[in-house]
Amino acid sequence: MTINKAVTAFGGFMVLLSVLLTWTVSPYWAWLTVFVGFNLFQSSFTGFCPAALIFSKLGFKPS
Repeated sequence: MTINKAVTAFGGFMVLLSVLLTWTVSPYWAWLTVFVGFNLFQSSFTGFCPAALIFSKLGFKPS
């Protein structure tokens, strides 16, 4: 799996997790969705993605 696919999968998982936690635990978990969305948005402009750095250190291949 490439880093780009891993970042996309991780972002989707985090959004789904935050929706589930918002629905079952507390509405404050919606801030996790905001955080993930902001990181995806800023990485599209800056090219800096913390998750991509972690995945590259874990041995995922660049695209």
